[in-house]
Amino acid sequence: MKKLIMGMAALALLFTSCEKDQPENVNELAQESVDMSDFYVHTDYNDEDGKAAQNGKNCYSMKNLNRLLKEDDKLYRKMYDIEKNTRSILAKSSNANKGKPGSGDGGTTPPPTDNIGIVTIPVVVTVVYSNSQENISEAQINSQIAVLNADFRAQNSDASNTPSEFASVVADSEVQFTLAGVRRYSNATTQWGTNDAVKGQYPPETPATTLNIWVCNIGGGILGYAQFPGGPAATDGVVVGPNYFGNTGYVSAPFDKGRTVTHEVGHYLNLRHIWGDGRCQQDDFVADTPSSDGPNYGCPSYPTTNCRSTDMTMNYMDYTNDNCMYMFSSGQKSRLRTVFASSGPRAAMAP
Repeated sequence: MKKLIMGMAALALLFTSCEKDQPENVNELAQESVDMSDFYVHTDYNDEDGKAAQNGKNCYSMKNLNRLLKEDDKLYRKMYDIEKNTRSILAKSSNANKGKPGSGDGGTTPPPTDNIGIVTIPVVVTVVYSNSQENISEAQINSQIAVLNADFRAQNSDASNTPSEFASVVADSEVQFTLAGVRRYSNATTQWGTNDAVKGQYPPETPATTLNIWVCNIGGGILGYAQFPGGPAATDGVVVGPNYFGNTGYVSAPFDKGRTVTHEVGHYLNLRHIWGDGRCQQDDFVADTPSSDGPNYGCPSYPTTNCRSTDMTMNYMDYTNDNCMYMFSSGQKSRLRTVFASSGPRAAMAP
């Protein structure tokens, strides 16, 4: 009998221990059950070194990320946790029950980030110039802020060109921008490269609450690059060439409509290239952007088909010419707005 009693007591203790190991609430359970099997950050896809340069469009954000990952062995874990948090937030909506992991697209319940409201991001523009052309005008700077607002609020007139296949997912991200200041510095350096040297020379202003954009000649045919959420505060922001900034003044066709900055700010808000920087199996973690075999260039005809689906060539996160990109999708809106949640990496920007 004594052995039986002791056995029952041990069994009871085991059950009690197991209960204590369970999440204390549903949110903890959702966090633990998030599918992260497709997560990646580093990419060996070298499009930015080859075909992109030949076609003129050259965003260096993923290469910049690869460099930061090598320099900081903790960055991968930071970005993993940010992605897990994004997927956990979207899992609280029925939208997450459809589509790709972490996309939050396809359902009917509004994402929980809707209660954040419209996010207004102050922008500090740092102009670093070695000649008078690079010292861009106030009008050119203001034109870029106007482009950002039109593009992120889906108020751009060319959105009406969206094919019917994608028209229903054109999204107002409810993110807008206001110019908080302009800093100007004359410097004899003619090419700043992509190792964040310009940021080291002219550090960002209040990066937790402000989007910093450095306008300088990067060199190497590179239009711009951005830092994803989770990177060092001392280098947080976007770098873009002066002739790809805004839509008036010193601008170079076919990237003269301000969409380079729209694209790079998309990265800054945690959006990936729509082809996932890989082949058909690589993903951008958004359900309503179809899989693609690689980037598109120029002004592709519709439909352009890859991976057994029609490419969303007009998406800002592709590589097409400025006048041929004109939309973010609903899934991209859901994804980028998670960075402003109380647990998100850009929560300090939320109203």
